[in-house]
Amino acid sequence: MAQPLREHWSSRLGFILAAAGSAIGLGTLWKFPSVVGEHGGGFFVFIYLVFTLFIGIPLFIGELALGRHAQRGAVGIFASISGERSFWKTVGWLGVASSFLILSYYCVVAGWGLNYFMMSINQFYEAHSADQISNIFQILYTSGDISIFWAFIFLLITLGVVYQGIRKGIEFWSRILMISLFILLVALACYSVTLDGFKEAVRFILVPSPGGFKPSGILDALGLSFFTLSLAQGVLLTYGSYLRPSEDLPKTALIVGSMVMLVSVLVVMMIFPVIFTFNLSPSGGAGLVFETLPVLFAQLPGAMLLSTLFFALFTFTALTSAVALLEVISANFIDLFGWSRHKAVLLSTGAAFVVSIPSALAGSQDLFKSWLPIYGLNFFGTVDSLVSVWLLPLGGFLTALYIGWHIDKAMIRKEFLSGTKWVSLFSIWFFLIKWVAPIAIVLIFLQKGGFINIDKFFLAVP
Repeated sequence: MAQPLREHWSSRLGFILAAAGSAIGLGTLWKFPSVVGEHGGGFFVFIYLVFTLFIGIPLFIGELALGRHAQRGAVGIFASISGERSFWKTVGWLGVASSFLILSYYCVVAGWGLNYFMMSINQFYEAHSADQISNIFQILYTSGDISIFWAFIFLLITLGVVYQGIRKGIEFWSRILMISLFILLVALACYSVTLDGFKEAVRFILVPSPGGFKPSGILDALGLSFFTLSLAQGVLLTYGSYLRPSEDLPKTALIVGSMVMLVSVLVVMMIFPVIFTFNLSPSGGAGLVFETLPVLFAQLPGAMLLSTLFFALFTFTALTSAVALLEVISANFIDLFGWSRHKAVLLSTGAAFVVSIPSALAGSQDLFKSWLPIYGLNFFGTVDSLVSVWLLPLGGFLTALYIGWHIDKAMIRKEFLSGTKWVSLFSIWFFLIKWVAPIAIVLIFLQKGGFINIDKFFLAVP
């Protein structure tokens, strides 16, 4: 069956902002601060940055190269290169499954952002202490009906954007929202400099002290790197399929990766001064952004405007990530089954909403009441851990093997060099893909599985 004419990004800037938007959403605003706090700060940040630079960005380039070469969705890419019956199609399906699972709980967190947007309009923080403002999130977290409602509303908004296609939907909104968010983040981070807890926050975030770090955090750092770069989710494979041959992949990947790392650090530099100023716990978990930022907004002049604006942008930035996830799922149905975009988007959104319900009810435990004692995490936490800690690294490992060991090196070299002047980087990049990425991921899996113990490499610092 002939493939329909494929839509492309209108410009490099449009693609960069869309790709950055797929990562600089809940990956940085929600997940990054909570995981950094749980793993003791600076040493974890250092490992995350190393993984991002030497494993994440090379894989970023590889996924874009595969997508651009095949001009198809995640599953179709591997089928077109290696054949319809090839095992490697599994890698594409793994990315689609990861995107689907992420979207199923991602919409719940984004829905919390919508809820806080409405609460900000009503000035919920007035006449409340810092502790009371922080504790409001626990009320929301245990209110399953409210979580389901806002997750549904958010998915409807996501559907509306993806329904419009690449240029009119994803690219258009990414341009506006990413620039707006960056401006606001810089402004809020500058304000955080004036808080009493700023110096302590700087030490916590930027000084690599392994004293509060556990070896298990290494795998979490790699998973977080994959999450914040949208790796192994099918996103970059799909977005790469909309690129033109003239696009400079290494340069583009480095720009996007640098943006992700910069904004990730900027976010924690905004949040952790608030934590230390008001004596909140840095290991506050998934609700950190909802428990600490409202405390900061309550101290500022024009609190209603700032709080409302931030949570509006939080939601819209989450939207740039959610549309990428939904696009991965929808694009595969379009490519594989010949569905119209409208049909694919509607059915994908409906399925994501159904699977989101257990995550929305996880805090109230109105569903699967025995899940927590059996698995050690509630349903929400289990799916998040499954994807971030296992599925994404596994997808990255298989992608690295596919590029470095399976496909024709001449083909991938041609794709890497197309549109770039950084010819000398190919050998370094290919070495990182072929050797460094898979070996690092295998070692980390062995550590996480209990086959090896690398405690001796981490000397506690008092």
